[in-house]
Amino acid sequence: MTSVLKRNNVNVFGEGNKVLFFAHGFGCDQKAWNHIKGKFLKNYSLVLFDYVGAGNSDIGSYNSEKYSSLDGYVSDLLEICDKLEIRNAVFIGHSVSCMIGTLASIKRPEIFEKLIFIGPSPCYINTQDYIGGFDQEAIDSLLEVMEEDYISWARSIAPEIMNSHNGNELTEELSDSFCSIDPIISKQFARVTFLSDNRNDLPLIPVESLTIQCSDDMIAPLCVGEYINEHTPNNILVVLEAHGHCPHMSHPTETYNAITAFLE
Repeated sequence: MTSVLKRNNVNVFGEGNKVLFFAHGFGCDQKAWNHIKGKFLKNYSLVLFDYVGAGNSDIGSYNSEKYSSLDGYVSDLLEICDKLEIRNAVFIGHSVSCMIGTLASIKRPEIFEKLIFIGPSPCYINTQDYIGGFDQEAIDSLLEVMEEDYISWARSIAPEIMNSHNGNELTEELSDSFCSIDPIISKQFARVTFLSDNRNDLPLIPVESLTIQCSDDMIAPLCVGEYINEHTPNNILVVLEAHGHCPHMSHPTETYNAITAFLE
């Protein structure tokens, strides 16, 4: 049986006593944090990992039943923390990882003393009283295109997610990341991500949190960040000047400043 740390390709860096636990978003792996992690190394210990199916994780550990909901990823995250004996850490999650961290903190409040969300969304689909950014037909179409030709979908969606303001190099980096993940696993993770609804979990978050929102984000529009802020106890909303869905990659200094201001 593969060890927890090997399964999720866990890496620990840094010199500080306080642990920052970084969780990457859909279509990415821990390399997405390379643009920002160096800024934290002097004062913190950093834990980075890959979800099963991403990066250098053990793809043989993938189980479609286990990962048919976010709970499977929550379970892995908590196993990593227990293996490393992590308590009172700071969780920093991007995109879907924000809700994975939310569920983990509700389940085990002692693990994380603060949560930091980058581009979070508790629900991507519009309802009568909520704007998530997509109508049901758009999500169905997105998932259908993924099923038909995942690589073409990844190449076409990456520029929109990164935002053209941020240049071709970062767009290529994101596109390559999307294409490096096993398509079968990625398609199931996309389905789990875009069809999840964690709005009812927000009021249950037991620790203080920070929502970092970009001023222009096709995946998580500003109204979503405002919704999280309004429905989450002890939440601070910071809107960056950054464009796109990946400010830790495209605007690392602005993102770092928002994080450190919250931590201090």
